[in-house]
Amino acid sequence: MKKKEVVIKKLNKPWPTKEAMEQIYEMKLWGRDNSDFYSGEGSHLPEIVNPYLDVLISFLISFKNPLVVCDLGCGDFNVGKELVKYTKRYVAVDIVPDLIEYNKEMFKEENLEFHCFDIATDDFPSGDCALLRQVLQHLSNSEVQNIIKKLTNFKYVILTEHVPEGDFKPNKEIISGQGIRLKKQSGIDLLAPPFNLVVKNKRQLLSLKLNNCDGVIITTLYEMF
Repeated sequence: MKKKEVVIKKLNKPWPTKEAMEQIYEMKLWGRDNSDFYSGEGSHLPEIVNPYLDVLISFLISFKNPLVVCDLGCGDFNVGKELVKYTKRYVAVDIVPDLIEYNKEMFKEENLEFHCFDIATDDFPSGDCALLRQVLQHLSNSEVQNIIKKLTNFKYVILTEHVPEGDFKPNKEIISGQGIRLKKQSGIDLLAPPFNLVVKNKRQLLSLKLNNCDGVIITTLYEMF
């Protein structure tokens, strides 16, 4: 944790998201295991990952025709690799070039493809369902707003966010790559200002409260049209 704090204190202006995420992986600020890239406990702890996989797989297999899924912020792909076989096509995206090249070598399936781009500034690939698992919580409001504009191209959006437990003031501003809104007793709510996303339906799929973790991890399904 000290390394992370030192890096942040050196910054006196907004940190470009790509450089922020590259440094996080290079310095292993989210922790480490035996692999070259590690996306943190949120992508590896069984008590977080397994319930998420259960609800995602149930959702994906509920369709007669498998969906094209776009994983926007796929990280080290420890979670995504378990979902590929339930989809028609799985498009995994991240902003860190070396991470994507690593994933391409590690994970190979006929219906799986990896792409490197910035989901806040670049166009999305087409698909039926977008997955954003603990991604927006790291981004500034302006970046989140840019992403929201493109989410309306998907019929389904499944969003996972780490938010305070109980009532909180949503969508407080942060600088990308410098922690998440939880430290400000805030969290992402796409339906609240300044985002005001309009959806057809909203359904909470999962709420996780961990003993050693502040806040709750909420997974929500949005039907866009």
